[in-house]
Amino acid sequence: PKVARFAANHDREGAEFLAGIPGTVGGALAMNAGCYGGETWNIVARVLMLDRNGEKHERTAQDFAIGYRHAGLRAATDEWFAGAWFDLPPGDGQRARARITELLEKRIASQPLQLPNCGSVFRNPPGDHAARLIEAAGLKGTALGGARVSEKHANFIVNPDGSATATEIEELMERVHDAVKGKFGVDLMREVRIVGERDHGQ
Repeated sequence: PKVARFAANHDREGAEFLAGIPGTVGGALAMNAGCYGGETWNIVARVLMLDRNGEKHERTAQDFAIGYRHAGLRAATDEWFAGAWFDLPPGDGQRARARITELLEKRIASQPLQLPNCGSVFRNPPGDHAARLIEAAGLKGTALGGARVSEKHANFIVNPDGSATATEIEELMERVHDAVKGKFGVDLMREVRIVGERDHGQ
């Protein structure tokens, strides 16, 4: 919400869709985060990258292979996002702020934002919605330890009391994936990225 509000407060439009997306600008760039018809890389002018040696590199969209919830460098590796310049046209700040409020209210009404979660777990398959498939498989409310498939939005795994371990969350993701594949033949792809190796039982 900070980027969207900052832009609106400076009478720029086009970043409103970012309101309510969890994470950082770096994460939004890496995942090409988006919703409500907007995607991060549609508003990027250029990005600042750092390599392993601490060297800075400015890059543009042409340097990346960009797709649905993905953006990766075409050539160089081992570089990380350190900043971004967004190309947002001048506009009506009041209208942008109203749109931000509208989108946040829509998210609050449909997503479990009041509970710890990592956002949408699976990408939407072509022509369908991951949440619909998960719900149709009867998985809403399914729990594993402290992790639970949200009753409010089936494509969210929540940690209601903060007791869920990373292993429980990842294993619940796998159960959901396998159940949907078994029932509908749809191989859901993760939208979240798992970092590190699983430590079973921890």
